[in-house]
This record gives sequence, structure tokens and C-alpha cells, in this order.
Amino acid sequence: MEQSFYDQVFELVRLIPKGRVTSYGAIAKSLGAGGSARMVGYAMSNAHLAHPTIPAHRVVNSSGLLTGKFHFSEPNLMQEMLEKEGVVVKNDKIQNFKQHFWDPLVEL
Repeated sequence: MEQSFYDQVFELVRLIPKGRVTSYGAIAKSLGAGGSARMVGYAMSNAHLAHPTIPAHRVVNSSGLLTGKFHFSEPNLMQEMLEKEGVVVKNDKIQNFKQHFWDPLVEL
């Protein structure tokens, strides 16, 4: 059976190491769907349904903004989870974004 796009997204997100983040666009590009960052966002909004669980807090927009934070049970939970992994967040934006960025095309 062929994996759905959402399943492919979830499988890739499970590979993001602790203390690292990636973007919706980087995920889309690595899955061969370069213009589908929004579709990755839709998948991530359903991440709470995935089993095993996925580290959805590690997916941000291309500027390092926590645009998905409202899909968590508490709006501050995404930031708290990232900070526990050593990622500094100020004003909903990851500091030193390039240092924390995980590019699935390069690091897989």
C-alpha cells in the first residue's frame, strides 16, 4: 500500500533530532513536492492524530517563526518543548535559526 502524503510527512518529522528544527517548505521539497509547504502545514495540523507520536514542535516556518503553536493544547507549549531541547525562542521566533535548522535533503 502506498503511503499517503501525510504519512510521508509524519515519517520525516519523526527523524528531526532533538534541539533541531525544520520548515514546512524543507519537508515538502525533500518529499519531491517543492511547492507544497501549505500541504505540509495541513498535515502538521493533524499531527496529534499520528501514532506513534511525532515531534510537531520541531516544524516551523522558513523564517523560524512558531506559526503552528496554535495547534498545540496550549499556545506556549511549542516554545516550552523547544526550550527544553535547548532552542532559544524570543517573540515566537527561533534565535540562531540557521544553527538549529535541519535540512532533510542534506542530513538524511
